[in-house]
Amino acid sequence: MVKITGFNVLNDYCLDLAFDNGFRGIVDLSDLAGKGIFSSWRDHNFFKDIKIGAFGELMWGDKIDLCPDSLYLKATGKQPEDIFNTLKGGNAYNA
Repeated sequence: MVKITGFNVLNDYCLDLAFDNGFRGIVDLSDLAGKGIFSSWRDHNFFKDIKIGAFGELMWGDKIDLCPDSLYLKATGKQPEDIFNTLKGGNAYNA
């Protein structure tokens, strides 16, 4: 599991994210803006009011948080099985 260690808010609902493994990348969250719980992001000042939580997640107030692993996948273009070895086919319980 990776953690977010820093961020910069960019234009158009994009974030420049720094992760604890040294990777830095840009994530576009515009596909979420204005939908469901993310409707509060219509106020761009609310979108810019981000905090990093105790587990390295991004938080907006007490209602929205985004998992650092999902943001890392989005930033790198990797698939879950690329970073989680137990997903690489085969059964982890087989000897």
